[in-house]
Amino acid sequence: MSDTVKNSALFAIVAALIIGTGVIQSWNSALFILNMGLISAIMALGVNLQWGFAGLFNVGVMGFVALGGLAVVLTSMPPVGEAWAAGGTRVIFALLVGVGTIAVAILLNGRLKGRMRGLAMLAVLIAGFFLYRGLFDPAVKAIEAINPAATGNLGGLGLPVLFAWIIGGLLAAGAAWLIGKTALGLRSDYLAIATLGIAEIILAVLKNEDWLARGVKNVVGLPRPVPREIDLQNSETFVSNAQSLGLDPVVASTLYVKLGYSVLFTIVLVIILVMAQLALKSPWGRMMRAIRDNEVAAEAMGKNVTRRHLQIFVLGSAVCGIAGAMLTTLDGQLTPGTYNPLRFTFLVWVMVIVGGSGNNLGSVLGGFLIWFLWVQVEPLGLGLMQLITYGMAEDSALKAHLIDSAAHMRLLTMGVVLLLVLRFSPRGLIPEK
Repeated sequence: MSDTVKNSALFAIVAALIIGTGVIQSWNSALFILNMGLISAIMALGVNLQWGFAGLFNVGVMGFVALGGLAVVLTSMPPVGEAWAAGGTRVIFALLVGVGTIAVAILLNGRLKGRMRGLAMLAVLIAGFFLYRGLFDPAVKAIEAINPAATGNLGGLGLPVLFAWIIGGLLAAGAAWLIGKTALGLRSDYLAIATLGIAEIILAVLKNEDWLARGVKNVVGLPRPVPREIDLQNSETFVSNAQSLGLDPVVASTLYVKLGYSVLFTIVLVIILVMAQLALKSPWGRMMRAIRDNEVAAEAMGKNVTRRHLQIFVLGSAVCGIAGAMLTTLDGQLTPGTYNPLRFTFLVWVMVIVGGSGNNLGSVLGGFLIWFLWVQVEPLGLGLMQLITYGMAEDSALKAHLIDSAAHMRLLTMGVVLLLVLRFSPRGLIPEK
């Protein structure tokens, strides 16, 4: 069987699983799996750029996805005028003071020598810290006191939400550049620990800085690039068209909105996939794989390994940021409490490994397949446990235990799938050529 036929068959199987979900369960469920599969495929492409192209072991995916979600709030939500009047300018000035303090400390580190350098840097950092806190804390307190039940934050810029997807990529790329300048010199296992820790720091900031995005109070009612269901249901034209097709207007409005998201997400995925494929087959892509396979040999040929690692780290993180912005737009709210390494790091890594590290098509396949299993395994596991315990007494402790254990079928299935792929196809379902 040729590679083209095999790859087409694998994608056809995944498509059949999604279509089967629509036929057997509901088309709403099928479109939900499709949309989340599209976003997961984009996340997997971002990780594949870093790991498959350059061998960078980044387990801080969650942080860059969360930054993409934050970008939606900062870009598309309307500004809160009262909050800006209460302390918005002072917060911006305080942040500039903090950045300026760090810049001066770096400048002194390069200009001075000996004991004087350490004393001067220490004095600047201490003075800058107290000045920063003296400006920042009162301003934040004033902002968070403005209608905390509904806002309590500065809001955003009120720009179109599609523009926020680009900003999400840029925000994640900027954070990746800062992280990469300090962490990319570490060995792979230390790099993994550093990126995971930095992702937790990003999440801690999102949860605790209410002035930025309401923290754990969440930001709801985010703008959408597609119509809202209630607006479609109130449209006489839409209702008449739905009824002419024999559809309930409520169901039809939900399907219409999800199809709209599917079209937008597919366009983004295709653009990123085409660009990733062009990069993979370019001289730059061949250079990145050469660095991945043997850094010493690449350096001997005059390649700046650290600089190239920084490039690919920023690009991969930007893709994850775009996916995070798309996910927050689909949810319609930013909920920092839902970001966890299991969903936004471990699962994405399973997608890349199962699909095929170093192969962009494999990452896309892994994104769809693993997300489908993640969604469907729990209800199927519950049905399986109910079938197994069918003949047991209703008050049986074993029956109750087995049925309660169905909630853990997701983790068990992910582990089994990963082990089977590593055993029978260690380079993934669509391996790198």
